[in-house]
Amino acid sequence: MLPGSDRELYCSGAVLDQVQRAKLFPDDKHFVDMKLNSAPDLVLSSFHNLTAGFLNSTVPPARLQEFLDQYFEEPGTELEPWTPPDWIDQPEFLTGIKDDKLREWAGQIHNLWKSLGRKIRSDVKDHPELYSLIHTPHPVVVPGGRFRELYYWDSYWVINGLLVSGMTSTAHGMIQNFLDLVSRYGFIPNGGRIYYERRSQPPFLTLMVESFFKATNDTEFLRAALPVLKDEYGFWMQNRSVALDVAGAEHRLNRFHVEAGLPRPESYTDDLELAEGLSEGLREQLWAELKAGAESGWDFSSRWYIDAEGHNDGALKDTRTSQILPVDLNALMCRTERTLASFCRALGEDESAAAYEQAAARRVEAMEALLWDPERGAWFDYSLLSKSKHLEFYTSNLAPVWAECFSLPEMGERAMQYLKESGALNFPNGVPTSLRESGQQWDYPNAWPPLQHMLIEGFSRLPSDEAQQLALDLAQRWIRTNWLAYNEYEAMFEKYDVNGDGKPGGGGEYEVQLGFGWTNGVALQLLQQYGAGLTSAGRRARPDLLLPLVFTALMLR
Repeated sequence: MLPGSDRELYCSGAVLDQVQRAKLFPDDKHFVDMKLNSAPDLVLSSFHNLTAGFLNSTVPPARLQEFLDQYFEEPGTELEPWTPPDWIDQPEFLTGIKDDKLREWAGQIHNLWKSLGRKIRSDVKDHPELYSLIHTPHPVVVPGGRFRELYYWDSYWVINGLLVSGMTSTAHGMIQNFLDLVSRYGFIPNGGRIYYERRSQPPFLTLMVESFFKATNDTEFLRAALPVLKDEYGFWMQNRSVALDVAGAEHRLNRFHVEAGLPRPESYTDDLELAEGLSEGLREQLWAELKAGAESGWDFSSRWYIDAEGHNDGALKDTRTSQILPVDLNALMCRTERTLASFCRALGEDESAAAYEQAAARRVEAMEALLWDPERGAWFDYSLLSKSKHLEFYTSNLAPVWAECFSLPEMGERAMQYLKESGALNFPNGVPTSLRESGQQWDYPNAWPPLQHMLIEGFSRLPSDEAQQLALDLAQRWIRTNWLAYNEYEAMFEKYDVNGDGKPGGGGEYEVQLGFGWTNGVALQLLQQYGAGLTSAGRRARPDLLLPLVFTALMLR
């Protein structure tokens, strides 16, 4: 087999280019997930011979389809359904849910783990060159819909949901897959396909291990995992960070950054069409920036726009993700540093623990020098181009509250007031990702499960009654939205519209997906944490009343 010939088919090259341009399938991801039934070098040779018979080597769509029928199989054949053996019918957390309807619904969500379980067939390990799928040894719970393989940051909320369901063995296997991927690549790819190998996603692996360790107290697992967690942290510090001088002090913060100036294979025609009319250099820059946007998990959002004047404005073509220092990534890195420090202390590595504690302290200083706005009371993304903050509302502006990454207690309370004054709480069905209607899916009017959970978890950790009340109110809104949608569609969705009672979200590059891994995980966590107070009636919050009075008695009991 020619070296890298499978990547020449799935990641770049003439076959990928012609098949995707011909638009033989409604979703570009379809082709790059198809299995080869012959060796890649044979398929490439056959395609070369085929192109020789046509003008400009361009194969007509009908002949391309015949070529695919001869050499490829439908996607999905490399995975088989898998029922997790540690799934039980009546997990303990259900008993803590007071509302009968929500308890029944929680059991149905718990049941979905069986439908989202996947095991990779042994042939993928024996013949990796025939697949775009990356082999991992343990079965996984996938997001659902078009996302039929494992994904990185989704899995944090999936794993937390599995732990709520008491499925520690399944959670362990998923974490072990990620540890293996770090050992193989030095980082975790965006998802379980070779066309994702050049980009990652927000690095939640350390927090996955933290969740598992809290649930099991498995010190030997922690001891084995820690060197790998250090390696992943090192990758992000070496390859995804920049140093800036502020008032004579050097600060280092992280960013998303992918050096791969080609269209994304799974969204090939979208990227080609977006780059039409650009010079070669600007095309390659745009494609690299789109991949960095995909690495952020927020693909796509007005958050990453920087127009020709250097403002946080424009359209998708103005995406400059790598030129932005994101609040949420740095909050995550701060929490990771503190968690690594606690792991090192638990295992007697006091010197390493001190180093990670110092790194976290330096990051807090850097975030407060560059991202914190004392007048507005929140943190904001920083543009490396304009050397200024982007002051639009995004839920990510509150991420340091979730990470507990701030130096003064009043900063958390200030951030809560910022959220109140932003107008983002005026919606009964969740907090919108932004207040900008760009048509992108990580903007208004969409609300995403992980972002809701980070807000709720952050405010639940603040000491004031007001913050606790806000966390409970946001949990009630989100559970109500999920529950109403489930009643109408008998499905959980990847995102929801804040303007509709149980309305699925929309926008972006593909239709809203069913499943859905992280939605299930967040719902189960909230039902476990707040199950005694949540109600399926879910009284709607009036925009002029931040907190429904129905919860006052609960919080005072």
